[in-house]
Amino acid sequence: MTAYVKLLRPSQWLKNAFVLAPLLFSGRATEPAMVLAALGAFAAFCLAASAVYALNDVRDAEEDRLHPTKRHRPVASGQVPVAVALATAGACAVGALALGWSIRPAVAAWIAGYFALNLAYTFGWKQIVLLDVFCIAIFFIMRLLTGAAAVGVHSSVWLLTCGGLLSLYLGFAKRRHELAVLGTDAASHRGVLAHYSAPLLDQISSILLAVTIVAYLMYTLNSEAARRLGNEQLSYGTIFVLFGVFRYLYLVHQHAQGTPTDAIVEDRPLQLTVLLWIAYSAWLIYRVPGVTA
Repeated sequence: MTAYVKLLRPSQWLKNAFVLAPLLFSGRATEPAMVLAALGAFAAFCLAASAVYALNDVRDAEEDRLHPTKRHRPVASGQVPVAVALATAGACAVGALALGWSIRPAVAAWIAGYFALNLAYTFGWKQIVLLDVFCIAIFFIMRLLTGAAAVGVHSSVWLLTCGGLLSLYLGFAKRRHELAVLGTDAASHRGVLAHYSAPLLDQISSILLAVTIVAYLMYTLNSEAARRLGNEQLSYGTIFVLFGVFRYLYLVHQHAQGTPTDAIVEDRPLQLTVLLWIAYSAWLIYRVPGVTA
């Protein structure tokens, strides 16, 4: 049973919290119907993600057997038969689409798009340098768009811009961690790593880090939310963003955590920073009626 639970990778569902962001920043988190819709979309995306993880485990089983930790995955280790893993992926996919459709057809449409892009990524695009990380960033943007569809709001360009840039930064930092940990065997575990180098990834991460921070500052000063608040209070939350991205960069270079999920689950300072940023943003949005991000 443990192996089948691992196949679904519930520990990775934390990424789907992006689906809930539009609920918080739209100012509709006080409406019970919208909360239920957002939670339903979150559950649907968890099923969709599990379907993709199960399919990826089948597709990457041979490579995973050569990896120091991935060789323990259910399919690679032989604990779950390939046929059962594929059947599980199919059941999760159908469940995700059905649940999404019951909330809003647009939710099901974004989940279907997520499946389509993942198929392209799994069977080809993951081996194309740069495009592999851009796909990962688009997956996160799709989570935001799914959440916006669930609560019936227009996706804020600021939310999408900051979320997309942050996802790119985290994705390239993850590649940097993989190179450092796997060393000369990196390409045998993930073929696209043969096209990356530590200096290149450090330079890309530095550029993205700067652009992400500037984009967030622009949001806090020029967005609709900033105009409605009528002061610079939104920009004070930048301190949490700065500490968070710097803390993650530190963890990557310490080889402590290589994925955003691992970092948030295991690192207490980063957990506290994220919670403080959410609390501060929510306080600003909900204390003044009509403020949205």
